[in-house]
Amino acid sequence: MSKVRMSTRACLAGGALALSLTLSACGGASTPAGAPPSTAAEATPSATAPEGVSAEHNEADIRFAQMMIPHHRQAVEMAEMAVERAENPDVKALAEQIQAAQDPEIATMTGFLETWGAEVPDDGGMAGMDHSDMPGMTDPGMSGMDGMTTPEQMEQLQGATGAAFDRMFLEMMIIHHESAVRDSERELAEGVNPQAKDLAAQIIEAQNAEIAQMRQMLQAS
Repeated sequence: MSKVRMSTRACLAGGALALSLTLSACGGASTPAGAPPSTAAEATPSATAPEGVSAEHNEADIRFAQMMIPHHRQAVEMAEMAVERAENPDVKALAEQIQAAQDPEIATMTGFLETWGAEVPDDGGMAGMDHSDMPGMTDPGMSGMDGMTTPEQMEQLQGATGAAFDRMFLEMMIIHHESAVRDSERELAEGVNPQAKDLAAQIIEAQNAEIAQMRQMLQAS
């Protein structure tokens, strides 16, 4: 027998052995009788998650996104008013900055909730959601996010004009931002999703800077 033919047979035999060992290894990991079923699929559901979004999360992460989405929506609504009606060009510029930052963050948090299979607040905000079904809502201290502007305050802002509008907008938005910072700090302390925590850190940094800016505007007015 030629050396070429012997070499070919050896390669084929080696390949068959490797395939046999591979199949044996895959089939040899059966679950022993009485052992609990594997939870690997539950622990890493990222195979079905939108690309780039970590599926790792806990109730604090869900709460953060569910609360912050309507909070951001209201800030954007207030900013839209200021873009149209503010007298001070610096207030208009700040309002545009708030819109530019928070609209994409709403989309990001919506993606988080969709990835995690959690409810996304409707456009009506928290009023459209059953609070009892939300994580942590059994805690009376978590019945809603503080700092939200009331409907009455929104009407007052809508009815204000000129410098009075500018001052009212700044005062309300400072309170609004402060509550977002507090909730973001809670997410950093209690959440586990790395992307949600990164977003919380960004919100803290950006909104603290805007709070300082708005306070300077009030002092100068």
